[in-house]
Amino acid sequence: MERQRRKCRRIAGLAAVLLCVLLAGCGKDAAPSYTKQGMDAVAALDYEKALTLFQTAEENGEEKRLLYRGMGLAYLGKTDYEAAITYLEAALRLGSGRVENLDFDINYYLATAYYKNGRMQDAVKVYDAILGLRPEETNAYYLRGCVKLAEGNFEAAQADFDTAVSQDPKNYDRMIRIYMVLEEYGYKDAGQIYLQNAMKENEKSISDYDMGRICYYMGDYENARSFLERLKTATDYGAALYLGRTYEALGDYNYAASIYAGYTEYDQTKAEIYNQLGLCRMQLGEYQSALDAFQTGMNIEGNDMMQTLKFNEIVTYEYMGDYKTAAALMNSYLRSYPDDTTAKREYEFLQTR
Repeated sequence: MERQRRKCRRIAGLAAVLLCVLLAGCGKDAAPSYTKQGMDAVAALDYEKALTLFQTAEENGEEKRLLYRGMGLAYLGKTDYEAAITYLEAALRLGSGRVENLDFDINYYLATAYYKNGRMQDAVKVYDAILGLRPEETNAYYLRGCVKLAEGNFEAAQADFDTAVSQDPKNYDRMIRIYMVLEEYGYKDAGQIYLQNAMKENEKSISDYDMGRICYYMGDYENARSFLERLKTATDYGAALYLGRTYEALGDYNYAASIYAGYTEYDQTKAEIYNQLGLCRMQLGEYQSALDAFQTGMNIEGNDMMQTLKFNEIVTYEYMGDYKTAAALMNSYLRSYPDDTTAKREYEFLQTR
């Protein structure tokens, strides 16, 4: 489950799919355009509804560039990367000839689609083009580094990561993502150097929260706990999440669960807290409580943890011995996430039960 959770995060990190909504120009009291409604459906992860709305938008003569972009994002969400590429390329061709912010936006998504479709060199070329026009685009260096790492070119990836860090030396979120992707590809020691440098170079300005989570990723759980326990975990989302994970790493699932449960009394909108709570309940053998946590997280509108939560829900049913429900849910899961090889193997197992 942990491997699946991290896989989903990494994909999310590489994809950088920030599903922002471009508002079409309409009157104050006018109904939203079909393109706008389609983008709302994409943000809600309802890709089939989104595609239907975009098709209606095209039939009604709405701006093709925006609706093709939307269709590209919907197909990207459906993991139909060939279709995503087709529509995103079409959206780019409809440009005015003058490079605008929307061109960069579409190109980022197109690079993601190329990467997910195995067209690594095409993805690199897109990032090259972005950086040729905007050399200050730090995220493009990070994402190009991820693609190069996936190609097996560690030195080139490291050069891009170094540039990203030098351009934004206090972006600890990005440093942690760099560490995680390097660890994923077998370069954990190289990844830890970025974290060590962040602590050393920013020792006087770094917050307890950032120091705590960096210690967590460094495997220094005692110091992570020390820093994070200075924070108000009952009302601080990041502190609750990382202190809970720290106690999980220390093997105290019961106390970790109490941290997550305590936070949910304050805020019921954080799907990742419910996911972690469910994982702790699983470790404690409390499968019905785990199922309740995963399903509560799934009911949070617009959450970006749906794939992870659905997978963990299926695994919970397996542990409960309800293989029929697990198999039915897995069949539905694979229709939404057909490129999940781990889930395919799990489905083969379920069909034998």
